[in-house]
Amino acid sequence: MHNKYQIFAKYVPSRAVAYCNDLLNYYGFRLKITRSRSSKLGDYRYLISEKKHLITINFDLNPYQFMITYIHEVAHLITFEKFQTRVKPHGKEWRENFQNLIQPLIRNHVFPEDLLPVIKLHFNSPKASTCADPKLIKALSRYDRGSDATKMLSDIDIGEVFSFNKRLFQKEQKKRTRSVCLDLKTGKKFLISEIAKVEVQNKD
Repeated sequence: MHNKYQIFAKYVPSRAVAYCNDLLNYYGFRLKITRSRSSKLGDYRYLISEKKHLITINFDLNPYQFMITYIHEVAHLITFEKFQTRVKPHGKEWRENFQNLIQPLIRNHVFPEDLLPVIKLHFNSPKASTCADPKLIKALSRYDRGSDATKMLSDIDIGEVFSFNKRLFQKEQKKRTRSVCLDLKTGKKFLISEIAKVEVQNKD
């Protein structure tokens, strides 16, 4: 399991490496680091033919996002082992397991001070995805690796041009959780989530 320990050392905060590795050793699941997926940050599945649990996590998450996603999926595994398909995927049983698993990381000061209030608020009643909690996803985005030009759409002013999914858009109107954006190539308008990560275009 030494190689797995090294994997955690690469992807999660240093104070969480041993804990994440212990969970893998105890539950004996397969862990796969995957390419970036726009539809999800991670995934849990029980492979019936192999009688094995599989957890996948996107490779490009920042250390705190990776760690939370990892714990999220381990909570699914624990819930499945106890209840199989008799409970809802993100029901109270999963929420309780998620809360119990994250507590050692909160107590051991794994999260930086600026994240702690948002983390504690989120885990009072965890949502099915961190992406469903705009305050949390915005707080976590401060630790993303990458260009200073990368922002969340919520930080972009009306009229600004940005790149998203390799296309140029202009932000036109803000709705509740999404904004109306104009595709500058096709002239079509799209609703894009306010928590989408976009790249601001330099003004000439």
